[in-house]
Order: sequence, then C-alpha cells, then structure tokens
Amino acid sequence: MNNAAAVNRLVVFGDVCGSGTMGLEAKRRMRDAMYGAFSEAYGAVGVDMRRVHQEDRGDGILAALDPGVPPTLMVGTWIDTLFQSLREHNAGSAHRLRLRIGMNAGPVLDDGRGLVGRAVDLAARLCDSPTAKRTMELAPGCDLLLVVSDWLYTNVVAEGGRYVEPETYRSARVRFKETDEKAWFHIPRLPAPPLPEDRPDGLPGAGQGSGAGTARAADAPGAPTGGGPVQGDGPPPSAPPRIGTRINARGDVAAFENNVFHAPVTGIRKDRGTGAPDPGDAA
Repeated sequence: MNNAAAVNRLVVFGDVCGSGTMGLEAKRRMRDAMYGAFSEAYGAVGVDMRRVHQEDRGDGILAALDPGVPPTLMVGTWIDTLFQSLREHNAGSAHRLRLRIGMNAGPVLDDGRGLVGRAVDLAARLCDSPTAKRTMELAPGCDLLLVVSDWLYTNVVAEGGRYVEPETYRSARVRFKETDEKAWFHIPRLPAPPLPEDRPDGLPGAGQGSGAGTARAADAPGAPTGGGPVQGDGPPPSAPPRIGTRINARGDVAAFENNVFHAPVTGIRKDRGTGAPDPGDAA
C-alpha cells in the first residue's frame, strides 16, 4: 500500500449474528433493517452519507468515515442511536436483528475498488473474532456489541463524552488469524459485558440475558495490564478442585483431602490390627 495516499479514518465493520440460518426473505428484511439502523445513526450525528465510504458485505457493512467526523460522536451518539434503532425494530419483529460492531482508526486507502489498510483488517477481526461471537452467545438478550481497538479506547473512549461510557467496557485479548491484539468490549445499557473468560467451562454464565457483571479495576484506563496471555489481562480462573488425590493416615489421625463421597457417610473406622480387636466389636 502506498502510505502517502492513505488517510487516517475511523473504520466501522458491522456484522449480523446468525445470518447463516436465515432464509432468503428473512435476509432481505434483515438487510433493510440493518441499513435503516445505520442510516438513522448517521443522521443522529449529522453525518451526510457523502462523507461515508460504505461497502456492502452481504450480512454486514464496512464503512470508513470522513477524517473530519469526530470519533467521539461515533462511540457515543452513533452507537446509542444504533442500539435504540435495533431495539425498536426487534420489539415489533419476529426475527431479531443482532449486530456486532468492530471499530478502529488508522491509515486507510481507497484504491477505487474498496478500502485497504491495517485499520480495516483489524476492525474486521475485532468484529468477527471468536471472542466477540462468544460474548454475544453469553448475552442472548442483547442486540448490540461494540468492540474497539486498544488505540481507540485509550485515545477516544477513555476521554468520555455524550453517551460514551468508558467504565462499562472490559478488555480481552483477541487472537484471530494473524491478529493478536488487546480490545475493549461494550454492550449498551450493561454495567459490563460477559466475556468467555468468565466461564472457563464454556457454559453461559449467570449473567445470560442481562450480561450481569462488574468492571474490574485492571480494566480502568491507565491501570497496569500485565501483558499476560490470559484474556482480560487479569489472573487466570481458578482450576477446578482435584478429586481423590491424597489420603494421609498417621497413628490415630487420618486426613482425606479432595475426596467426594457419593453415599451417606456416618464415620470411618480404622482397624487396630488382627492381634488387637476393637473393644467395640465384642458385643
């Protein structure tokens, strides 16, 4: 890519959840609703569509904003309006429209065929990553997930603004294809999104449907992240207890550690040996 021709732009990559299960007519309605929601969101921030490069992705949209559009509007009012539009659509529809949105910023080239650049690649990876898809599975009652790059969170989201809620974001490591990046996850109206790291057993957590959770101190702007390999930059989840691994018997004391008894137990008797019968046995 000729970097001299590239321009710093905010990149938005949106994708519909579960579109592969839809029939042709359902997909047509989905696309109408998706484009309608995007258009309404752009109108809410006063962005004329002539200032947006937008490409169709079948069940999604790739867009790059004019450099003059303040990114704070996009992570604030734009996202809030998109959320409200989805909620209104889903309230009267038999087929819910749920979106994952990836956002990033950086040098972007329009070569006449489409958008090119690392900023575009990363926005797509954030949106389509297994972490983002699993997060939506863990919050089935939510209609919108926003995933932003670490650069965008640090330089835009963390500064706050109207409808910008940096305290409700949580960080996780995104490893997908060639991407290995820290990203920040946000679901509007939730105190914190549920992340796959919350349930190492792979099952939906207690926050299912509401995304109940609490933001961690390690996720606050400026907090040390440690750089470890575990998602969320926090300590790894505790390993499940081992079962039946150790029994100590010394003298008159026996210690049973990490054992599970699957029947009623009233006591454990220790034999004294063949030469010394237990007085309790002589009845």
